[in-house]
Amino acid sequence: MSTNAQVQKSSPNRLRRGVRLLTSALDPRAWLHLFKIVNYYNYSHVTPLRQVCFAGPGNVSPDAVFQNAARIEIGRRVRIGSRCHLWAGPSHGRIILGDDVLFGPDVLLTAASYRHDLGSPVTDQPMAEADIVIGNDVWLATRAIILPGTTIGDGSIIAAGAVVKGDFPPMSIIAGSPARIVSQRVIGPQGD
Repeated sequence: MSTNAQVQKSSPNRLRRGVRLLTSALDPRAWLHLFKIVNYYNYSHVTPLRQVCFAGPGNVSPDAVFQNAARIEIGRRVRIGSRCHLWAGPSHGRIILGDDVLFGPDVLLTAASYRHDLGSPVTDQPMAEADIVIGNDVWLATRAIILPGTTIGDGSIIAAGAVVKGDFPPMSIIAGSPARIVSQRVIGPQGD
């Protein structure tokens, strides 16, 4: 027998697939899990979305997550992509988005972070909070992370996977971890 012999995986026939479907549909654990998912969706998206202050129409993905939404202000024509998280601080850290801001998928904005320097477990320490302010016409690419106390100027672009903290002037192209300005955005005449 060869050691390189390939083992072919057999797929279940129609009857077995039908039985599997029926037993999973009748399993009460599946329905209980569905209620947990609905509950999560309600407290992380539906209820907080009513508390967000929208300046005008926007486009928010149905799987975006909000925390402390009463401290989140969203400008006009903002598009928030799939699986984005906007977490304002629990007591005073705000998130303020300008007009025409574009979020790629999986972007995280957090206006609060646990302290870690007080000699006790991290989760027992108070949170350090600071506002996040995003200007107009800013693009936050996939998996960008914006930390407390960050200000991003109008027209800036945040590269995919960047971890951003600090103040950045308008028209900056920001990348890296920790993020830094790698270029400046130049806008030419229309049609070029």
